[in-house]
Amino acid sequence: MEYLKIIAFTHKQIDLKALGKLVICEHTLDDRLRNIQSELNIKEIFYVGTCNRVEFIFTSSAELDKTFISRFLHVLDMGLPEEYMEQFIANVSVYEKEHAFNHLLRTSCSLESLVVGEKEILAQIRKAYEACRVAGFTSDYMRMIMSRVVKTAKEVYTHTNISKNPVSVVSLAYRKLRALTMCTNPRLLVIGAGETNKNIAQYLKKHKYSNFSVFNRTIEKAECLAKDLNGKAYPLSALADFEHGFDVIITCTGATEPIITEEVYTKLLNGDTGKKIIVDLAIPNDIAPEVVKNFPIHYIEVESLKETARKNIQERYDELVNAEHIIDENIKEFESVLRQRKIEIAMSDVPKKIKEIKHTAINGVFADEINTLDDNSRAVLERVMDYMEKKCITIPMVMAKEILVKHS
Repeated sequence: MEYLKIIAFTHKQIDLKALGKLVICEHTLDDRLRNIQSELNIKEIFYVGTCNRVEFIFTSSAELDKTFISRFLHVLDMGLPEEYMEQFIANVSVYEKEHAFNHLLRTSCSLESLVVGEKEILAQIRKAYEACRVAGFTSDYMRMIMSRVVKTAKEVYTHTNISKNPVSVVSLAYRKLRALTMCTNPRLLVIGAGETNKNIAQYLKKHKYSNFSVFNRTIEKAECLAKDLNGKAYPLSALADFEHGFDVIITCTGATEPIITEEVYTKLLNGDTGKKIIVDLAIPNDIAPEVVKNFPIHYIEVESLKETARKNIQERYDELVNAEHIIDENIKEFESVLRQRKIEIAMSDVPKKIKEIKHTAINGVFADEINTLDDNSRAVLERVMDYMEKKCITIPMVMAKEILVKHS
């Protein structure tokens, strides 16, 4: 784990609204990561962006000092004003080697989440990694890291009560929504078809809400979610022209600027003056501040859920200890797995070399003698050679792993 590193910006040090300025649009992510790889000589990297954290997990021999962080952010080219750059550099969290692995495991097990025990973070990390893997930003090392991350998280969720009666950001928001007085079968606008909105929509569907209109930048994703909810799908570009009214807006997109401006909200109201409910789980917020200020609404956002989340951490303190024990055991196991993998890679040419030796012996060194053999003798010799080939490949591998285990 010598070169594993993490640069993290989280809710623990940075205000959520400011943190939103570091969220990378999926359409520009590949180009930004490609620039980071080439400019900073980084071999593998993946990016995780959620409602309360932005993290870069990568391999590099560079020292994570202030100069490197500053250069990293400048190459990322998020167009940040200098005061934000200074704030992020001053409040960044950096992790290296085993500490980086421990942080990634703790994060995937939700020990570092705004709400301890919520399982959404594991799905978000897996999805983020998979997107970067498909794009070619990761290879064998990160594959092994993620395999252990998933294994550890599943063990924590299975063998501790850390997620018992979970109080995730989604369920907290839903509880607040349900506590408000809603009309019978309210008109629900769901803006964004990502995991967060899928989860909260499932809560609503479970409680027999059915009047859904789903908007998303990619219409295919909107159609998929709308089909599941028995609702209607629309492209995000059609939002301002929606004339069927609404009672509740649930929004969570990856946009870097507000989706619902004062102008868009006025059009959506279509003359309606009633008090509406808005659940805004996006970071940065999808709702413009002017909408919150100038219109009668019940506004539920991530920031307003933080106090409940703090109480959740205390309630689950005993389970944190159990989860940390599982994480420690997996870190110890993984060190051995890494060493074994290094041996496998180092000895990956052994089968090829042995096959070459066998080919040379049969077709070169002993070719004349073999040609004098009858068919039965030749068949016996080939079986002997195949057996020796298999053993000569397997035995060195097994011995090397046994030596490794003995010395560790």
